[in-house]
Amino acid sequence: MQQYFIKGKAEKRLRVTDKDTIKHMFQVMRLTDEAELILIFDDGIKYLAKVSDSVTHELEILKALTDNVELPVDVTIASGFPKGDKLEFIAQKVTELGAKALWGYPADWSVVKWDGKKLAKKEDKLGKIVLGAAEQSKRNKVPDVKLFGQKADFLEALVSFDSIFVAYEETAKAGELATLAHELGQVKSGAKILFIFGPEGGISPSEIKSFETAGAIKVGLGPRILRTETAPLYVLSAISYALELNQ
Repeated sequence: MQQYFIKGKAEKRLRVTDKDTIKHMFQVMRLTDEAELILIFDDGIKYLAKVSDSVTHELEILKALTDNVELPVDVTIASGFPKGDKLEFIAQKVTELGAKALWGYPADWSVVKWDGKKLAKKEDKLGKIVLGAAEQSKRNKVPDVKLFGQKADFLEALVSFDSIFVAYEETAKAGELATLAHELGQVKSGAKILFIFGPEGGISPSEIKSFETAGAIKVGLGPRILRTETAPLYVLSAISYALELNQ
């Protein structure tokens, strides 16, 4: 069954006004009168609805559903700006795996340099990607996307988390394999967690110091060295296993 995110509060009867949503519902998917679908509003609750008029794009909510597929913790993925379209790939996959938010920051060893105009364009593109991925994976919420133009602003934002972890290549090389599993065992439901990843070149020593000053814990991600676009997927899979499947 098709699922769509609608901005605002749930109403018994409503008219779809977003052009992209209208196009997908009635042109791409060709929904007709009486066709049923799932709607999600700002409250994150899924509602069973039906098309009452496909010409005027009017819908009717039939009932609220109890389905909730969100992770039991709020996980933000912060990636140092990577090359090419890797951030687009990361955005899609971390959405499918349950991330609450995706952040990007200008790491010391990031090759790409994005100015304010390009950041805004990139952020808008990523927003569309996570929306589509959230609909496809039947999420209850669409992840937030934020790209920081200045690292200082990124560092200031670290105070809003209960736990901060840094995926550090040197930690993995040193043979540290237990910290991530141990820390996930201590996480409480509803906690706000941040995982920081470097770009292709990794995280610089000065960045590690800054992150540790903010309370971050260095963790290894197994015995193999992962690419910047692979590491977030490993972490979210580990979180799902530890907090959803292994209960």
